[in-house]
Amino acid sequence: MTTTTPSRGRRRAPTRMERAAGKAAALQRPRVILALLLLLGLTCVMLLDGYLRAEVGGDERVRDGASASKVPDKVLDGGPILTFRDGKPVTQTIPKKTIVLTFDDGPNPTYTPTVLKILKKYDVPGTFFLVGSMVSRYPSIVKQMVAQGNEVGIHTFTHVDLSYQSDARIKREMEQTQLALAGAAGITTTLFRAPYSSETDAIDNYSYPVYKKLGASGYTSVFVDTDSDDWKQPGVAKIIKWATPSGTSGSSVLFHDAGGVRSQTMKALPTYIEKMKAKGYTFTTVSGAIAKNAAAQRASGTGAGAGAGAGTAAGTSTGTVEAGAKPSAAPVDSAAGGAGAVGGGTGGAGRNGSRNGISVLQGAHREATGMTLYEGKALIYAVTVAEWVVPGLAAGLTVVGIAVMSRFGMMLILARRHYRQRNRRRFSWGPTVTRPVTVIVPAYNEKECIANTLESLAKSTHPIEVIVVDDGSSDGTSEIAREAARSFGMTNVRVIRQENAGKPAALNNGVRSASYDIVVMMDGDTVFEPDTVRHLVQPFADPEVGAVAGNAKVGNRNTVIGAWQHIEYVMGFNLDRRMYDLLRCMPTIPGAIGAFRREAVLQVGGMSEDTLAEDTDITIAMHREGWRVVYQEHAKAWTEAPASLKQLWSQRYRWSYGTMQALWKHRKSLTDKGPSGRFGRVGMPLVVIFQIITPVFAPLIDVFTVYSMIFVDFWASLAMWFAVLGIQLLCAAYAFRLDREKYRYLLMMPLQQLAYRQMMYLVLIHSSITALTGGRLRWQKLKRTGEVGTPAGAS
Repeated sequence: MTTTTPSRGRRRAPTRMERAAGKAAALQRPRVILALLLLLGLTCVMLLDGYLRAEVGGDERVRDGASASKVPDKVLDGGPILTFRDGKPVTQTIPKKTIVLTFDDGPNPTYTPTVLKILKKYDVPGTFFLVGSMVSRYPSIVKQMVAQGNEVGIHTFTHVDLSYQSDARIKREMEQTQLALAGAAGITTTLFRAPYSSETDAIDNYSYPVYKKLGASGYTSVFVDTDSDDWKQPGVAKIIKWATPSGTSGSSVLFHDAGGVRSQTMKALPTYIEKMKAKGYTFTTVSGAIAKNAAAQRASGTGAGAGAGAGTAAGTSTGTVEAGAKPSAAPVDSAAGGAGAVGGGTGGAGRNGSRNGISVLQGAHREATGMTLYEGKALIYAVTVAEWVVPGLAAGLTVVGIAVMSRFGMMLILARRHYRQRNRRRFSWGPTVTRPVTVIVPAYNEKECIANTLESLAKSTHPIEVIVVDDGSSDGTSEIAREAARSFGMTNVRVIRQENAGKPAALNNGVRSASYDIVVMMDGDTVFEPDTVRHLVQPFADPEVGAVAGNAKVGNRNTVIGAWQHIEYVMGFNLDRRMYDLLRCMPTIPGAIGAFRREAVLQVGGMSEDTLAEDTDITIAMHREGWRVVYQEHAKAWTEAPASLKQLWSQRYRWSYGTMQALWKHRKSLTDKGPSGRFGRVGMPLVVIFQIITPVFAPLIDVFTVYSMIFVDFWASLAMWFAVLGIQLLCAAYAFRLDREKYRYLLMMPLQQLAYRQMMYLVLIHSSITALTGGRLRWQKLKRTGEVGTPAGAS
């Protein structure tokens, strides 16, 4: 029998969704680009954070015991301040009874502020050799340090041994630290101390060329005379003893305010300052010591220039060099730290000495201007973002990971309980349902599949009527359906034709035309087993049941894409449905196989066109009306899954977006009272957390994993990845056991995790962006092959 819905004589007005179709299509590509840019941006933030922590590009090599045969003796035996004039080395010693307090490896948020308080209390200046990555992470400490009158120098950006690095890496280490100083305190500096350096006699054939190149760029390299060895944590007394110079000689003394536990240094420093002051020592900075040497030379009548020349020619330890030497990254101010200034005094007296308004004790500083200043501030801002985002993401992903593992555990427990409950010998829904039911088959251009669908229904062991609703097909679907019904001897088939109005309209047309009180809905590309309908309708013996979800199976599972979807259907969908059934908050009845009480469908207003996931929409609506929705594992339907990545993307994109639409539409279920609000209290939070939020963040877990493999600990990260894969494999194996599926398909699971899962996450992210930007999607017809004929494994 064939029925045709009469036309009204004029073209149907487009629906709201159809009117927005053009706009949606035009916006899809920008949204994909936006999603990829977001992922790229987060990856860049992670790389920046890793670089700051020396996880990216870190180099822990330290050279030791190399020959110094090519290093001039005047350098090896010279003072701790090394400069180069016309390529020739000049060294300086620290004036007698003078201490240059130097601190390496900072700033540190715990110890550096304590050091600054101690220095301020005793009115003593210090010279801090700062690691650029730490400067960018704690800019406020550096700003306070400079404002307090202390001097700063460069200790590279990532604390690497420069003797192992290329010229490009050395240049980058210096320039990035200058930018960090510019952004933090608005200055650059000419002072430099190499990581792992000590006294000048430790300079070797590999490090000397580095100092020479930096000297040619205007940097002053600073070494030590006296090392407190506080990093060994020998105790307060030994730190003070080892930091005390012999006799009345001046000294560049090394302490550390970072790089480890420095509590002993904090205790030793006040006592040390008091001791040295009691012995008549004054404290100054590196620039203060240079200025003091210059003043002493002028007083002796040699003059600054003469002293410099003498130092260059003879390599004496009292030679001088102007503090205004120009590093490549800093502008020159010849007045800064001029030789004529007088620096150093008891305590901090030298702080007041200045020339042209610039402190003598900070003579190595240059005001950052122009692009150097702007780029420095940009670096600080970028690092600030990374410092907040990466730990926040790490904490969030930890929570997500715990939630996912908890969900796996809950699924296994509830799935086992569901299986044992429904497969007990005495389990029954009530009196056996034997009355006829209506099977509705909406079809749009299903010429490849509709005959197979009807053939499977012809073998049904339960009495049915079949209504095929042809939704304006242009490929002869209705004619093929009528011919197939005749060839199979099916007198219980009606074919209804209507103008193209979408799947919801086709289903509603079928419900209105149904002869029986139970309607079974299936897709036009799906085939049933002979007992499928009989199993599917038995739960309706319980008057509280308003709808039943069947067990959808992938029929074309012999391809890689098909096998991936098969794993997803068995593990992700059916295992979920067992859990949701027991919790009484089933979110979706699959379009491929579902059964409804006709009165319940009409009660909620039929299939809605408000969303692209009409199956999810009506399922939630039934919950809100107080109906129970259950899962019937024995009612199996075999459907043709998308055979290409493009079709798969289109299908899952529509599913994800439609689910979000349905959840938003029924958001008031969160406040529903009584049994009708159960979905809002239990089901909606579970769906939002585990089907939207968790998958959205899941790619970041993979990014973190790859990052850890490359930059942190490859084997530990790989072991963690395999551990998670093992848990997922265990869950999948159990799901396959419950559904009595062949385990051989699980061999595809590792590849599924590497490729297929990532695609599904991107689809969800794409859908989320579409929803947030207010886009709309149209119905997307998938290309069918009709290869799902006889159900795999069916008798």
